[in-house]
Amino acid sequence: MKLKTKDVRETVQLLDSIIKDYKEGRPEKKRDWRTYEQQLANRIKTAVRELEPLIKEAVSSIEFLKCETRGRKPVLTLIQKVELLLIKQLVEKSNREMSNMLVIFSLLSDMDVSYKSVERLYSDEGVRLALMNLHTLILAKNNVNDPDCSGDGTGYSLTIKQHYASAAHKLKDKSNTESTKKSKKGSKKKARYIFSFRLMDLDTRLYIGYGVSLKSEQEAFYKAMEMAQSTGMGSIRLDRYYSCQSYVKYIENLFGKDVKIYVVPKKNATIKGTWKWKEILMEFVNDTSGYLEEYFRRNQSESGFSEDKRRFGWKISQKRPERIETHNVCTSLWHNMLWSGRN
Repeated sequence: MKLKTKDVRETVQLLDSIIKDYKEGRPEKKRDWRTYEQQLANRIKTAVRELEPLIKEAVSSIEFLKCETRGRKPVLTLIQKVELLLIKQLVEKSNREMSNMLVIFSLLSDMDVSYKSVERLYSDEGVRLALMNLHTLILAKNNVNDPDCSGDGTGYSLTIKQHYASAAHKLKDKSNTESTKKSKKGSKKKARYIFSFRLMDLDTRLYIGYGVSLKSEQEAFYKAMEMAQSTGMGSIRLDRYYSCQSYVKYIENLFGKDVKIYVVPKKNATIKGTWKWKEILMEFVNDTSGYLEEYFRRNQSESGFSEDKRRFGWKISQKRPERIETHNVCTSLWHNMLWSGRN
């Protein structure tokens, strides 16, 4: 069958009724909350039990060259720094509250530092390297290689005055203009939101790549895709914003011609373009139901964001770009450690 642009656009116009019939034939399963709570408790216990051995392995490959002899000797070892930062993320405490809680923790450990020391962990290069090593170790432990993926973006608030979800429809994939507007005195206003994009392995529910941006979801998307390049990718499902040939070509160049891409074409879609784009449209038109079944697996990304925000909050209490990025890494790592305990 020869594919025509007219066929694609006619299928897109019928999409709402097709999706309605598709969902009616697949009723949503109800969650068994008792079983869910038992599984969650088991995953947390497993993640905490495996945390220290993983951190030690992640730190062991980092070598420091002593070039600067000035300044105070660090109070904490690199292992303690990574442990402290990840524990802070899990218990959802501010830097000052976490510093005060260490007085209690000191009954069981030797940590006793100021809240400024906790704050600086987000910028510590050794800590950031260890966190990335930890990400690689978790994926290797779960044998994640060329996975079937889903990608999605969300936003986090940098202030308690506004919730991201209440203004998401206004900010979707637009420049964070509040960060570039100048006040009357000439100083720049601070950004109120950051954009986050994460790529999830659908089989293990582990994040294989993630990125943040103060400007746009698109920038966060590119960071996440580049991070996932070392893991590879068998297939990917993305929302309609990425349903254009430029993104298809970008993904194909990054992960090879064999990668399967599932996107829903826009109303003005045309068959003109690369062979990969034509293959996507051909499958969409010829087997719409089967195509949608694969595409809607991307709902797992949305449930992953919901889970992360309920556990770690919708606000990021950091201001510097590198510290915001470290906060996002910690959230993604805890997500992976908790799901690694299930796999």
